[in-house]
Amino acid sequence: MATATAKLDPATAPLPFSNRIVCVNAAPEEFDLSNGLPAGFLEFLAPLHAALTLRQRALVARRERALADAHAGKLPNYLPPSVATTNSWRIQLPAWCADQRNQMTGPADEAELVVKMLNSGAPGVMLDLEDSSANTWEHTICGIENILDALAGRLTYYDKKRDRTVGISPSNTVIFTRPRGLHIHQAGILDGELLPASMFDVAMVAYQVDFSTLRHPLCFYIPKSESADEALWWRDLFQMIAGAKGLPAGAIKCMALVESHPLAYQMEEFAWNLREHILGLNLGRWDYMASLIHCNLENPEWVLPDRNTIPHNMAFFQNLRELMPEICHKHGMLAIGGMTALYPSREDAELNARALKTLAEDKKNESNSLMDGAWTGHPDQNAIAVAQFPEPNQLGARPANHNTHPNLRPLPAGVGQRTLGGTRAAIRTVIRYRNGVLNGKGASLLDGYMEDLATDRIYRLMIAQRMNHSSSVEILDESGAPVRHTPEFISKLFDEELERLLGEPASVKSPQGAASLREARTLSEEMIRRHEFNPA
Repeated sequence: MATATAKLDPATAPLPFSNRIVCVNAAPEEFDLSNGLPAGFLEFLAPLHAALTLRQRALVARRERALADAHAGKLPNYLPPSVATTNSWRIQLPAWCADQRNQMTGPADEAELVVKMLNSGAPGVMLDLEDSSANTWEHTICGIENILDALAGRLTYYDKKRDRTVGISPSNTVIFTRPRGLHIHQAGILDGELLPASMFDVAMVAYQVDFSTLRHPLCFYIPKSESADEALWWRDLFQMIAGAKGLPAGAIKCMALVESHPLAYQMEEFAWNLREHILGLNLGRWDYMASLIHCNLENPEWVLPDRNTIPHNMAFFQNLRELMPEICHKHGMLAIGGMTALYPSREDAELNARALKTLAEDKKNESNSLMDGAWTGHPDQNAIAVAQFPEPNQLGARPANHNTHPNLRPLPAGVGQRTLGGTRAAIRTVIRYRNGVLNGKGASLLDGYMEDLATDRIYRLMIAQRMNHSSSVEILDESGAPVRHTPEFISKLFDEELERLLGEPASVKSPQGAASLREARTLSEEMIRRHEFNPA
């Protein structure tokens, strides 16, 4: 077994977030490995690192080559027929997860939210260490601790309004953990080494959990995959951990998000490679849209309209939304729909009514597409989401005469508007979102929409599109006149939106708050100019 030698050097050593835009999470310099990690964990981690770290690097490098190919005109496509697509294989879906009509998701580092999600009645809950959680050491470790307490049923929070401690009520809710993506690195654990953050997160949970007390097998949600081969990495991680814990090879279960355009063409092969572990696939549509833009960034025909004028049944969504259940049901797996970004409000009745109406329409579309469930992020959404799926699942449903190779890149023509107001909204959102990240928030409720790393990526990419194709694609101002989105003009808009935010009492509550917003403005524009569009 080869030993990984991914050493840090001064050029790539992790710096404070404000001085870098790379996917590295580092333990603090003062962190004491001997006392700060569970006893024996480093010995548990070492063989995983030796077997899997260099493979992770190779897979990430392959992603970069595939993106370069896409920008050069060689776009993703379906793979040739294989055992994965021609054999009549099926998984055995366990009874404990046969009903996943709604999976509630949220950051694992917020104990109160975790308890509320687990007490919401949702059939599934995903505790997130990724998109909705800030990628810093403190938040990752807090999230892992909350996950372990939730799995043991002992997590609590103090309810100030009711002056009491609230715990987790007994239920059959299936708990999933979403680790950080394969592209993210973890520093500060093994001397001078960068580890895959995915491996660190999964190992930290699996090493500490008491498997004998779990109500169901330990379950993970695999994020950000870009090829079927990456499934083999996750398979080997799960099976090595199971072996080290004295469990059967298939003891750890998972679902997987389809969040990248390349993976959409390899869903069946991906699931085949994980067939001993996988329960289903999920259409992570916001990251998927970001990936679709990223792959087509050089094509002016793919300059999208303002994000909130793009309908949920857009053809590039809908074609994939209908293909996924066909593949999943063919092999006995669940197909789960994505998140509705417009959030309910208990303070704004008009917004609340609009959000719940949008939710019902969105989830009904997913149900009609033969999905088996959906994602939501607020307890008030659970009952409405579940109601759109009359049966526990639709595994027996297969569309007649279904196209097994639909067009997954239909041009986004004839919908929405491309406006200067949309550009301003995007800039305003990326500044505020990045400000939240700088202050430890991986998800922020902005203008009624729950914005996380996925939607931040969309906005950064949309701004870049409008800059890249400013001479060929019209973006209209309030009077209907075209406005060229040159780099200088975009920089001016960043300055103007920053000044607007600095003038709002709700945005600036202290001198530190103003400094944080200014830093967020600089970082956001720099990420766009440097084409930093990976989820970071």
